[in-house]
Amino acid sequence: MQALREELRLLRNDLDALAAKSRKADDYVEICNLQAAYGYYVDKGRWDDAADLFAQDATLELAGRGVYVGRERVRAYLHHLPPYGRGVLYNHMQLQPVIHIDSEAGTAKGRWRSFMMVGALGAEARWGEATYENQYRRVDGQWRIALLHGYMNIYTEYEQGWHKGGVKLLRSIDGLRPDRAPTMEYEAYPEPVIAPYHYDKV
Repeated sequence: MQALREELRLLRNDLDALAAKSRKADDYVEICNLQAAYGYYVDKGRWDDAADLFAQDATLELAGRGVYVGRERVRAYLHHLPPYGRGVLYNHMQLQPVIHIDSEAGTAKGRWRSFMMVGALGAEARWGEATYENQYRRVDGQWRIALLHGYMNIYTEYEQGWHKGGVKLLRSIDGLRPDRAPTMEYEAYPEPVIAPYHYDKV
């Protein structure tokens, strides 16, 4: 009988461990889908759909333009970006995730690479690449973006290429002031940019 109890105890421990791993795997997929959905919505100027992916008290900081606090301020920022339409290209691919999840606490941190193709027919064509260091939180059973911080590594004219330098970062959005100053002062390529890591080792 004692041996049976011990076997049951070990089986319960194994079951608990498997359940925790399964939950973490599910969380990983959900966070990847969340971030990818953000990129797809931004691609097509679906600003309200993108904003709805954020927690109510989330923050957004992109390309050194300052910090916007709260979902509605994120929405306002996004609506100040160029509208999608004919001749507009605004692709923001979300790549190379490194995600660390605390499933029990319902929090996570993720590092991503965003590759951008931006342009307007007859006006401009540019390449861009940025590092995201984001935070996520489970809200009412769904993962939401709690902090989105994009560090622009390079922004360059398509026709010139990066061997001739980069485009200086736009430090402000016309008609919209940030809620807080940028958390890091920097310039993009050809200056070296290293976004802070949320992890020391994987």
